[in-house]
Amino acid sequence: MSYVGPDFDPPQPRRPRRGPLTVALAALVPGALLGWLVYETVGGSGGSSGGAVSASPAASSAGASARSAPPATPSRTGDAAHDAKDPGPAAGSSAPAVSGALKGKVVVIDPGHNPGNFQHPTEINRQVDIGTNRKECDTTGTSTNSGYPEARFTLDVAHRLRTLLERQGATVKLTHDGDSPPWGPCVDERARIGNTARADAAVSIHADGSAEGNRGFHVILPASVHAGGADTRPVVGPSKDLGTRIAGRYLRLTGEPPSNYVGDGTGLVTRKDLGGLNLSTVPKVFIECGNMRDTKDAALLTSGAWRQKAAQGISEGIVSFLRG
Repeated sequence: MSYVGPDFDPPQPRRPRRGPLTVALAALVPGALLGWLVYETVGGSGGSSGGAVSASPAASSAGASARSAPPATPSRTGDAAHDAKDPGPAAGSSAPAVSGALKGKVVVIDPGHNPGNFQHPTEINRQVDIGTNRKECDTTGTSTNSGYPEARFTLDVAHRLRTLLERQGATVKLTHDGDSPPWGPCVDERARIGNTARADAAVSIHADGSAEGNRGFHVILPASVHAGGADTRPVVGPSKDLGTRIAGRYLRLTGEPPSNYVGDGTGLVTRKDLGGLNLSTVPKVFIECGNMRDTKDAALLTSGAWRQKAAQGISEGIVSFLRG
């Protein structure tokens, strides 16, 4: 989902090969996230604030990736092939057995993009106000090199995630469900859906479209924005807590490493150019589940069994946040 914006510069050329000492030091950064994960899993999940990961990183402008558009007509044949190998939302599920633990909680799931967007270029290209500036209503998203669209991926993970959360008693709302609406909704409307629902947590699901060799996940946190119709200041702290917990659980459940091209190995990035975050008045984060243009990540993203793990990781992070 990441794309070039006024506060997010294009990717820079890779740096020369580092020496052994530099590599050793760099290896310690993701280790900090892994260490926090062990703490959370063994003894810290009960009342952790989720802030044990090193201080929230600023947006890494050096590593941002430009969005590659999917084929003009997404391959439904490819979708069917992936779905044929798909075990379904219940397969491989290890949802916590505590029934009704989230009763009374509202979660909004925002599947990035929409499979029908490519058929509505006029509608999705119109500009909307995101507080800091104006941007396109929505985009088509990216795809794997074999043509599996991001919009199909995000909707599949959203359905799996909904099933897991509803099993625990949560009320779950999707910003869209494939063909309804047939395009969009616009990024400002996606935020408004969460606000209107007074969601206790909102998560926007995406997959990135960066270069081959750039791999791993990252969770995008809202920056402190107070401009136009945007004021994220009340939700910056809770959103960081939500995002940190999701990152830790996602890493443990999927085995997908933190991004090696944004976030300095923490799996966390802060941005102020995304309308879905800027306009949210409830705790909200984006998750880029992996890079669809990287061969290794694409093999995971196109696996139904792995998508179930991704949904489980996101679910456990949300549950941890909601239960405090």
